[in-house]
Amino acid sequence: MDNKKRTTETESLYKDIEKMSTQEILSNINKEDQKVALEIQKALPAIEHLVNALWVQLNNGGRLFYIGAGTSGRLALVDASECPPTYGVPHDLVVGIIAGGQKAMFQAVENAEDDTKQAWIDLMEYKISTQDFVIGIAASGTTPYVIEGLKACQAAGIPTGSIACNFNSPISTYANYPIEVELGPEFITGSTRMKSGTAQKLILNMISTTAMIKLGRIKGNKMVNMQLTNQKLVERGILMIMDELKHIDKQKASELLATYGSVKNAIENANK
Repeated sequence: MDNKKRTTETESLYKDIEKMSTQEILSNINKEDQKVALEIQKALPAIEHLVNALWVQLNNGGRLFYIGAGTSGRLALVDASECPPTYGVPHDLVVGIIAGGQKAMFQAVENAEDDTKQAWIDLMEYKISTQDFVIGIAASGTTPYVIEGLKACQAAGIPTGSIACNFNSPISTYANYPIEVELGPEFITGSTRMKSGTAQKLILNMISTTAMIKLGRIKGNKMVNMQLTNQKLVERGILMIMDELKHIDKQKASELLATYGSVKNAIENANK
């Protein structure tokens, strides 16, 4: 796929952006952003297939790995890092890997995304196996680091998924469960940190959230396994316990939470 066919690289619909007023800039960015959720809606069947396959792996003791470069890699790290505090899962259940290593989270690492061997090396550090599931993320769908990583995974019998913002992208060739959304040109030509990044973030939210719900990490609509890392979350936990166990007061709920360490454990052990 050459640049002429990549929607993510096509010229913006807007001309002379630098001459726009603040209101015009904001309004036009918002106009483009509104397209994202509607395009993702069209990809829901593909997202569903990926999540169902992922759940089988996780439910059998496997792990989820994300691999990406640049903005895609940073979004992967964000989603992975938020799973333990939100759902109380181990830090190695969802792992984000970015081309160029942790340094690339904060600054660009030259040529990291073009390295065709490093993704597999990075994955092997985690002793990845056929129990696991790997999702490659690339707005263009052409990032060598990601493509070659998925190719190596498939050769090793590891199930793969992908997220791209171009149709018929090369990355999809090496994904058992490809997800593609096409969003039209970016507001600033080629700036895939905008609509493409937003779409990737939304899809990652959908994947990890649904997987965690299916793994039983949510009760009703509450984060009953969340880590109690600050006073706000402790207070939220106390209210959850009181809402679930109507017969207890705030002091008792606080004592249960302190004793059992999580909302779920407190509720399950309240009557013992």
